Amino acid sequence: MSGRPPTRRTSTRKVRFGARDFLARGLERNFWGDLYHTSLTISWLQFFAFAALAFLTINTVYAALYFLGHEPIANARPGSFRDLFYFSIETLATVGYGDMHPQTDYAHLLATVEIFTGLSFLAIMTGLVFTRFSRPRARVLFADHALITEHDGRKVWTVRIANVRLNAITDATARLWMARTQETRESGTFRSFVELPLQRGESPLFALSWSLFHVIDEASPLNGQTREDLAAVEASFVVTLRGHDESLAQNVTARRTYRLEELRWDHRYDDILSLDEAGKLTIDYGKFHRSTPTAAADE
Repeated sequence: MSGRPPTRRTSTRKVRFGARDFLARGLERNFWGDLYHTSLTISWLQFFAFAALAFLTINTVYAALYFLGHEPIANARPGSFRDLFYFSIETLATVGYGDMHPQTDYAHLLATVEIFTGLSFLAIMTGLVFTRFSRPRARVLFADHALITEHDGRKVWTVRIANVRLNAITDATARLWMARTQETRESGTFRSFVELPLQRGESPLFALSWSLFHVIDEASPLNGQTREDLAAVEASFVVTLRGHDESLAQNVTARRTYRLEELRWDHRYDDILSLDEAGKLTIDYGKFHRSTPTAAADE
């Protein structure tokens, strides 16, 4: 016998993280190992499609087991797999219409096991659906484009965000990071994150809109950087938000990644605040994503 280890079944997955797509190779395939995480992260359509597939598979297996018995179900047509399949559905769902019922010890024992399987399947599905519905999520609107512009006489990187629920998110904390590719003598190319300090990264109450500013001064990693410089290091920007949603009584998070092509230079956001005829403050979210070139952009 050779001392070679057994061959592992590995997979290749396409993953999108932020603004970049990459392939993950060499991970061992383990469908059941992280089934809970998969159930929570797939779309609702995929979730119910897999649930329906599992439901039909279980009933098909039990129908086949009933089929092995000698006339196990009363009022089922002899040799009819379809009748046994329908009886399995009624049993698994604990419906029990009564037109078909077990009539042998084998069928009673199998129905007992199937009822237990059905109760377990229902409990798992209830827990997964509840967890998917109850996960706290912040409905935060991020502007389609981040800007590098002038603000209060200083050059800044800025983005506008809004709380779509129009409720109170208390103790809100925002952070800004720049991801870039770097070269080192020892390890070659690697991807690193550097934090860009915000002028005001905390807010006691985030209810409507919030403009985040990073001042591009001598200490800023963006100081003196042109679009070509940022493109050379494949720069992207990650904005994160955390806070306590008073309506949900839970902590919520939100994140948005801006690719370099989503960064506009020498623009300013259109004003979304105005006063109506009655003197009431009005916020027009229809203008939320709009920006206008500044005078510097025309030079």
